[in-house]
Amino acid sequence: MSGKDKYFLVQEAVLPVVLRKTVWAKELLKRGEVRTVNDAVRVAGISRGAFYKYREAIFPLGEASRGKIITIALILEHTAGVLSEVLKTIAAVQGNILTINQGLPLQGVANASISFETPELTVEVDELLDNLTKVIGVQKLELVGHN
Repeated sequence: MSGKDKYFLVQEAVLPVVLRKTVWAKELLKRGEVRTVNDAVRVAGISRGAFYKYREAIFPLGEASRGKIITIALILEHTAGVLSEVLKTIAAVQGNILTINQGLPLQGVANASISFETPELTVEVDELLDNLTKVIGVQKLELVGHN
């Protein structure tokens, strides 16, 4: 590699078991369900070596996105109030909207992109994204990036 780290957004189902178990062990420690790393790795079923190897390299989306700027792309039905409901959903969990771009509607749908800050979110980012997909009139939502 070129010396600069690359990051990927990957679905949990395709991750190797050891990475999923590392996240689980970190969550056990974070929630106070276990007191030591030894206890966490025993419960999760991984070695201490694997835990220490991967613990700083894998994070749930919400944890990695906390305090960041998230950009999402949406395809919205061309119906009054759809974009407003999306914005209300973000605002309801203390997302601070920075930019909104919406194209002209074509064939009954409009493309939109929204960037918002996450430091004050009252829910995890993945929960917010799931809630946005449930807004009536949201046909598609993609996480474009975070920085």
